Amino acid sequence: MSLQQVLYTAHATATGGRDGRAVSSDKLLDVALARPKEMGGNGQGTNPEQLFAAGYAACFLGAMGFVAGQQKKHLPAGTAIDAAVGIGPIPAGFGIEVKMDITLPGLPRDEAEALVAAAHQVCPYSNATRGNISVTLNVK
Repeated sequence: MSLQQVLYTAHATATGGRDGRAVSSDKLLDVALARPKEMGGNGQGTNPEQLFAAGYAACFLGAMGFVAGQQKKHLPAGTAIDAAVGIGPIPAGFGIEVKMDITLPGLPRDEAEALVAAAHQVCPYSNATRGNISVTLNVK
């Protein structure tokens, strides 16, 4: 799928792989990277799965706000997403899966589920991962 127009392009440089550093071009993101202990590392830095979880959760929350705005509604105070990104072996190497617990306090369940479903259609991360990895959305 091609973009009709590029609104913004993020730039970051990673060195050293999973035991290195990642820095954005504006230097606002500058993180030490380390393999988690569960994967034989020292766990003394962040890892790509944490970065992906944070990015997907923030992007999905933005998509929910976009959809709510289109419906002339606001997201309830306390809206939050707890994202979990798992990594493990697949036949061709390694793969990831995503599980997101979405909290929309005070919103009736049917409205919350409809909002999440609509956001899943417009979120760039959802569009990028659709059909490629398992994504589970749990409305709490």
